[in-house]
Amino acid sequence: MRKIGIALLGLMLCFAARAEVKPGEAPPDALGTTQRGQAVTVSSLHGKVVVISFWATWCGYCMKELPVLANLQSLATERGLPLQVVAVNHREDRDVFVRASRALRKDLPGLLLTWDRDGALGKPYGVEGIPVMVMLHRDGTVAHVHVGYGEDMLDSLVAEINDLLAEPPPAPATVAAN
Repeated sequence: MRKIGIALLGLMLCFAARAEVKPGEAPPDALGTTQRGQAVTVSSLHGKVVVISFWATWCGYCMKELPVLANLQSLATERGLPLQVVAVNHREDRDVFVRASRALRKDLPGLLLTWDRDGALGKPYGVEGIPVMVMLHRDGTVAHVHVGYGEDMLDSLVAEINDLLAEPPPAPATVAAN
């Protein structure tokens, strides 16, 4: 009986460790590294609506979603709107990421492409399958999490992004004095 209790406690701790960030919570800061090795963080995008898309080259739905996100990014950039799409390549080899980044950058220049080799960046968001899209308020907190992709979602996704863009800008980040 004691072994069952210990096993049950261990199982409960495993599930607790997999807790996902929820709307209103602050996500981890790291968003991966670019092809050139530059770290991308949530804090560096403070003041912008951030759309994070976890994707892979073998995922057909991901490859349909990325051009849509690139178009949204291009439109926002043209209009001077504070939006940044971060497309996080999920659990693929570096060579695959680099080749895909080069190809996608030509066709989808507005996307900020980053790499997450082992899936560690996606874990706090509950990423087990892909695509997963996470939208952040301009203050960096989680607004929405979407699992999967379908063209029937486009209107609601655009509406959510527009609502986030309509929110007032956050107060400037303060630096603590030493």
